[in-house]
Amino acid sequence: MNGRSPSTPFRSRPGSLRLPFFYGWLLVTVAFVTMAVGVNARTAFSLLFPAILAEFGWDRGVTAGAFSFGFLISAVVTPFVGRLIDLRGPRIVVEIGVLAMGTGLILASLVSKPWQLYLTLGALAGGGVNCLAYTGQSIYLTNWFVRRRGLALSIAFSGVGIGSITILPWQGWLIDTVGWRSACIELGILLFVLLAPLNLLLKHRPEDLGLRPDGLISGQMSSHHAANIVDHAWAAVDWTLGRALRTRRFWWLATGYFGALFSWYAVQVHQTKYLIEVGFEPSQAAWALGLVSLVAIPGQIALGHLSDRIGREWVWMIGNLGFVICYLCLIGLRSAPTPMLLYAMIVAQGTFGYGLTSVMGPIPAEIFEGRHYGSIFGTVMVAAILGGAAGPWITGVLYDLTGTYSIAFSIAAGCSLVSILAIWLAAPRKVRAVAGRAGRLVAS
Repeated sequence: MNGRSPSTPFRSRPGSLRLPFFYGWLLVTVAFVTMAVGVNARTAFSLLFPAILAEFGWDRGVTAGAFSFGFLISAVVTPFVGRLIDLRGPRIVVEIGVLAMGTGLILASLVSKPWQLYLTLGALAGGGVNCLAYTGQSIYLTNWFVRRRGLALSIAFSGVGIGSITILPWQGWLIDTVGWRSACIELGILLFVLLAPLNLLLKHRPEDLGLRPDGLISGQMSSHHAANIVDHAWAAVDWTLGRALRTRRFWWLATGYFGALFSWYAVQVHQTKYLIEVGFEPSQAAWALGLVSLVAIPGQIALGHLSDRIGREWVWMIGNLGFVICYLCLIGLRSAPTPMLLYAMIVAQGTFGYGLTSVMGPIPAEIFEGRHYGSIFGTVMVAAILGGAAGPWITGVLYDLTGTYSIAFSIAAGCSLVSILAIWLAAPRKVRAVAGRAGRLVAS
């Protein structure tokens, strides 16, 4: 024994990078900025949606379908994203995402027909974000952290909240003053100028720099791995994509992720238009969209840390219940459009619902951890992306058919409840215990 505490940072060893801090936290910072810009570039579709409808007069299902089409493209490319990260690391994947999103946003300024909207804001911008946002970041950041995995990812993903109070109001102002086409161009330029050089800092694994996850020294790392394993037979398997696909756990994960993303993006795309229709001013509706991501910052960080203490399933349940409450508030706003109900919707969706991001990477990582994790996670995310695609499209179609959002919102709330059950059945806690529970394993 070396007598050092488990939190002692790993400074250096022969051939390692000498820094006064753990390089993983620099990567968290890079991810924070990338998420702030990249995810909100996609979220801005909700602000563009009313302006595009006003200019062209297309059906809502057709227009919202462009957003959904981006998810379908993501569903096709995501398994390859995971495989490419396994083979070449995250840098090339994230830069491809920056190129696709920036190009799509700039070309969107030339849109005059629905198919062009589907190509630019759908395929390029909507599909490209998958490379630089939740999927890409979750795959490589889980390599850098074990004990503080939930906390690290929640801090990285909380960048979305900072972007929401900078990117989205700026986009709303541009749409009002110079039009939605110019707003798309300026946002595309921002992606190229800020994110392309920043993500050259990315590294795949701490071992690439002679480091260890969490900054721990070698002996501590192996000791922790032994301490947190619950099912040693499962953890000993060299999980490939083919082996994972033959397990029930994989399909419970897929079901849970589909339901959660269906619920998430159904409200995100249609929220602004719905709030305007029930009586709020366009500026209030845009403000509400940004505030959802702002209040998500403390919620994500707190829930990410909490997941490291009590388990991932509990936080997944809290997040999905947040969306259930959100939809109940939205339905109530139709008959009582009061500020109190609006605030309740914002808090439920942002503070609790967005907390799902803090465990979206850790849950499958703790079940299928290994050298093929990127491919497995990428394939799990296909289900999530299909849910994200189905949510906005089905919601728009149901509105066109019924003239109300009530039925669609009820279906989305039901998807959140199914998602809770599915992740409890996937049971990552029965494979690897989180740091807060690992000590109990040792004691027993």
